[in-house]
Amino acid sequence: MLALTGGTGFVGQATLDAIARGNLSARALARKVPGDSRPGIEWVRGSLSDRAALARLVDGAEAAIHIAGLTSTLVPAEFEAANVAGTLALIEAAKAAGVRRFVFVSSLAARRPDLSAYGASKARAEKVVAASGLDWTIVRPPAVYGPRDRDMFELFRAARRGVVPMPPAGRASMIHVDDLADLLLALVPGGEGVSGAVFEPDDGREGGWPHRELALAIGTAVGRRPWVPHLPRGVLDWASRIDCAVRRDKARLTPDRVGYMCHPDWVADPARAVPTDRWRPRIPTPHGLAATAQWYRDKGWL
Repeated sequence: MLALTGGTGFVGQATLDAIARGNLSARALARKVPGDSRPGIEWVRGSLSDRAALARLVDGAEAAIHIAGLTSTLVPAEFEAANVAGTLALIEAAKAAGVRRFVFVSSLAARRPDLSAYGASKARAEKVVAASGLDWTIVRPPAVYGPRDRDMFELFRAARRGVVPMPPAGRASMIHVDDLADLLLALVPGGEGVSGAVFEPDDGREGGWPHRELALAIGTAVGRRPWVPHLPRGVLDWASRIDCAVRRDKARLTPDRVGYMCHPDWVADPARAVPTDRWRPRIPTPHGLAATAQWYRDKGWL
């Protein structure tokens, strides 16, 4: 039995799919329990601030996979409550229930906590995990894409329209959500070379993706060759103010996101690669982008 947070989110749903493929069982935390049932999945209604729900979640579990987290908000202080206090609350529940194994999904943004409140909150959460006394592993995914994702979808939609605005020139690593989900399950047993480690997985492309090449690859996936302008920080700040004014709490381009988007190096560190005998990526990004674009079409998003 696995205890999983964030089960209704993008990465969480893919992880539940992987759990089903492996004929495993899990208990998943959700503020609102989905209407559709999943074989082998028991839903627990609640949040990371609900101590009783967390106790039910981890009761009898062999390991906890902590995926839930706040990635975007117009109120920076909310990152602390969700990402730091929420992680601490789950750790306390796990320790009380005798759950030793803890896999935490952080972010590459934690490498540079000075760039964003989000990254700073993830860095603090990592410290909480490392000091927990549990058998822990931290995973810092790079840019995650795949079916159901709404953040990267913005780039697919822009490419379909022929223009993909990108941040100032830089590079970023990528990973398909199904590869990430498989990794999280592969880490559950822990053990030598895994326990107490911080991993930065990717798609296997050395040096990551230059922003322009990534935009063109997304264009290929949707059947277009888009124009790819690199926008300076000042323009992104201006665009962020407009997005926040129009979409308010649903804004994608928040001031906090602009902070780390303009950093030129979000490439996974090879020194933090996952041991290949435990996991390796199986989905090349060009193939994954094409399949993701097709999923968007099938669902009527594109």
